[in-house]
Amino acid sequence: MYGDYAALLADPDVDAVYISLTNEAHAPWSIAALSAGKHVLCEKPLGLTATEVDAMASAASAAGRILVEASWYRWHPRVRLAASLVRDGAIGDVRHVAAGFTFDGRLDGNYRLEPARGGGALYDVGCYAVSAALWAFGGAPVGEVVARQRVGPTGVDLATEAVLSFDTGDAQIRVGISEPPKQWLIVTGERGEIELPGAPYTSWVSDETVLMVSDGEGTRRLPVAAVDAYRLMVEEVSSAIADGDGWLLPLVESRATAAVLDACFASARAGGAAVSV
Repeated sequence: MYGDYAALLADPDVDAVYISLTNEAHAPWSIAALSAGKHVLCEKPLGLTATEVDAMASAASAAGRILVEASWYRWHPRVRLAASLVRDGAIGDVRHVAAGFTFDGRLDGNYRLEPARGGGALYDVGCYAVSAALWAFGGAPVGEVVARQRVGPTGVDLATEAVLSFDTGDAQIRVGISEPPKQWLIVTGERGEIELPGAPYTSWVSDETVLMVSDGEGTRRLPVAAVDAYRLMVEEVSSAIADGDGWLLPLVESRATAAVLDACFASARAGGAAVSV
């Protein structure tokens, strides 16, 4: 129907676009779409740096259009429930988060090995773990980051480990793209713990899930029915575009995630030195 992306953006009948290009193309094409008057749902990571996210947010503001990072796990009912329980104080003030996502990717010929295209573990799966730590701590700012990386021959990180320091606790992050597959997310508070066992970031259409909530006296097992969280994301964003009440991942959270990723890279380049966010 369209010969190129520019032709699509020039179509007045197109209200919104979903950008699923490789990571280095997220910012320029999001800005182009917003400037053309389109709402944008863009794959994670929203931008490769906090500076890119700021430019994208400015374009959205100038155009009066919605810009949302398509970190679709955030729309999953189990994640929404976990976040609400933490927010409501079910486990007291959060003191520690353990979050990780590793998988053994088929990397030969894959853009994930190309630095210029935003390859590497931190950009690919690190944004999941980092964003989880941020919402678990209620959006509190990260003070500093200490990170180390295992860098492959092409120059991208094959694995990254990081500690994020908050005023009231810390988060331990591990991500990798050439390791056995594993996902975890455990939020520990003053008087309890919340765990999302299984696949906290990629629970898919047929995956019935459970949320484990411990309060010091016992453990509640809260089942969550299987759901297509990706579809939920699209429906909620579409609702918001149509002036409905669809939930949107706030841009401030996407910007905070990008800033932490920036600090992780800076700390790793400095040999694991602490870097302020």
